[in-house]
Amino acid sequence: KLFFTDYGNAAKVERCDMDGMNRTWIVDSKIEQPTALALDLINKYVYWLDIYLETVEVVDYQGRRRQIITKGRQIRHLCGLAVFENYLYTINSDDLSVLRINRYNGSDVQALARLDNAKEIRVYQKRTQAAVRSHACEADPYGMPGGCSHVCLLSTSHKARTCRCRTGFILGSDGRSCK
Repeated sequence: KLFFTDYGNAAKVERCDMDGMNRTWIVDSKIEQPTALALDLINKYVYWLDIYLETVEVVDYQGRRRQIITKGRQIRHLCGLAVFENYLYTINSDDLSVLRINRYNGSDVQALARLDNAKEIRVYQKRTQAAVRSHACEADPYGMPGGCSHVCLLSTSHKARTCRCRTGFILGSDGRSCK
């Protein structure tokens, strides 16, 4: 799945399949300006910053069990969001400090370090990486990803794929080659 935020005409948190199909709103009320998003891949939670409402919130992948983690004026200065173990990590754009926030009570906030010009944060740790398994976009015997001549996108599951073409090409009737 692909998760993303939008705060155009109607602010929301959405998800879709990797090929863009099955687009679903998971949060579409009491949300104004969601600017950063982080996933808890193990427990299947979505966290986001709303800088207008000055909140950090969470829902499950279906948009249920919504909770406010923390709230206050300091939220409007946050950018980027990552989750690892019991904490959320973010950047305070005012002083460029890396903050750690307890994701269960929201009150345990600690500045860890200062960085030059940081706008985003990611946690890279072996336990946060999903195990690789065979999938529909693996190269075929001719080296084509999922048998697609240009681009292979995972679809409804790791077993299904959709072929797409680069700009200027159209997908042939075989659903794999681009012309």
